[in-house]
Amino acid sequence: MRDPLILVYNQNPEPIADYLRRHDCPGRVVTASHADDAQKAITEAEIVFAWRLPSPLYAAARHLRWIQSMGAGVEDIVVNPHIGPEVLMTRIVGQFGVPIAEYVFAELLYHVRNLSEARRLQHARRWQGFSVDSLKGRTIGVAGLGSIGKEIVRKARVFDMRVVGLSRHQPVAGLVDRAFNDRQWIQFVQDLDYLVLALPLSAQTARVVDDTILGYMKPHAIIVNVGRGRVIHQSALIQALYRGDIGGAILDVFEDEPLPLDNPLWGLPNVVVTPHISGPSVDEEVAAFFLRNLKRFLGGEPLEGVVDRERGY
Repeated sequence: MRDPLILVYNQNPEPIADYLRRHDCPGRVVTASHADDAQKAITEAEIVFAWRLPSPLYAAARHLRWIQSMGAGVEDIVVNPHIGPEVLMTRIVGQFGVPIAEYVFAELLYHVRNLSEARRLQHARRWQGFSVDSLKGRTIGVAGLGSIGKEIVRKARVFDMRVVGLSRHQPVAGLVDRAFNDRQWIQFVQDLDYLVLALPLSAQTARVVDDTILGYMKPHAIIVNVGRGRVIHQSALIQALYRGDIGGAILDVFEDEPLPLDNPLWGLPNVVVTPHISGPSVDEEVAAFFLRNLKRFLGGEPLEGVVDRERGY
């Protein structure tokens, strides 16, 4: 394939396209930030490098050979009926572990060191001691031990935490203190102080954390979700938080994004809501990943981040 047509699509594709052009991208780069613009290019595109390209547009992609997601998530394309089995799919891997792990422990430290109380006392101009706790010796469970989950485990070791892990496919020998598989959710969660969800969305993980699983957790346990919103049964979580069945939740991903203004999660005092910012994409890093994969693709070499459609990620 010589000079393939590459459609770069997201809300602001120009910085990525500029990087590709400056680094001698072997292809013709076109950009689109709206469906109308993308519709003109998709009919001739051989490669799509995109984030959340509207699903119906793929029906017109007559020459498509490869889709590179700009993120780790691919749930919008693996189930798209307009994308044939001959189309290769890849996702970004290896770039989000550090920032997401930093987010997790920033939030956990804020919680365990009771820094909200420190801020309250500061604003009240009161010099008064308050209780704090430590992560040392606490048990953290990481569900999903891909590159992101492994980085969270590494950070947990720094704080001398007991670390357990749950994984469907990843080998975990020596990684965690105790390992569970995806048929052992109840055993996995029942002794946790913190449950961190770093799971992709698939048929096996959709709403896997439901009222049954929540019912087996400790009443002080905190859930942190940095994977996909729909791995939690959101209404069951809300009810568990209302009842005090668990201690709280730190949520960066949701069933519906943006989170609707009338969603009860906004107002619950034991919930932290952030707008899907735990793993920010850096344009140059994402573009560099694509460029490496593009050269492999054109050279007939194996690509990084190949999606297994049966698994869904």
